[in-house]
Amino acid sequence: MFTTRIDEISTDVFRLSTYVPDYDLEFNQFLVRDEQPLLYHTGMAFLFPAVREAVAKLIDPAGLRWLGFSHFEQDECGSLNQWLALAPQAQPVCNRVSAFVNVNDLTGRENPVFEHGQVFTTGQRRFRFLSTPHVPHGWDASLLFEETQGVLFCSDLFSHSGERAALTDDIAARAHEALLEEQQGPFRDVMAYNAQTDAILAALESLRPSVLAVMHGSSHAGDGAAAIRSLRSSLRSVLAA
Repeated sequence: MFTTRIDEISTDVFRLSTYVPDYDLEFNQFLVRDEQPLLYHTGMAFLFPAVREAVAKLIDPAGLRWLGFSHFEQDECGSLNQWLALAPQAQPVCNRVSAFVNVNDLTGRENPVFEHGQVFTTGQRRFRFLSTPHVPHGWDASLLFEETQGVLFCSDLFSHSGERAALTDDIAARAHEALLEEQQGPFRDVMAYNAQTDAILAALESLRPSVLAVMHGSSHAGDGAAAIRSLRSSLRSVLAA
């Protein structure tokens, strides 16, 4: 049985972190508590009981309204159907490619699609949906920016291994070291760096987020634009060489 740790990384934004020793990796979901609660990343199916228990300490899980994720991968949306069974009124937050290629078939229903730049509210909070093909990876990739407090849900950007503190102000250095290490192993080339990659990252930098909510490892509090700028440099030097 896994244990999911709960940390509030911004007002009513909770990092739900489950460390899996066999992978030496944290799998983080983010719960935004509002009138219409949002969970970003569902987690893998085998982590569902632990994550559900953590969510239940903060809200009634059946009241979830939005289920967000970046791309079609098990740690992003592997337990999507389990969450939808628990909260039938919840809606996946995904773009047209994601819905048409994967999510509609997975869920057995036709899901509304979000366009790039589309804004929706959950009560007190305003979110902007961002289609980001192949950033961090996948044709269907997207990210989510919570404009009210400046929280950018980054998915696999800035990933680093180990069991970590909830927040750091030095995420760029960790991400660079992790990228170099990853390139030496069997899971190299995690991102397909192409002609659009830097432009997408530059657009994320222009959002000037104050919090970077990261899927694997610590999240970042501070100058998010500077951290993204450093990540752009790292990815360019390592993946575009």
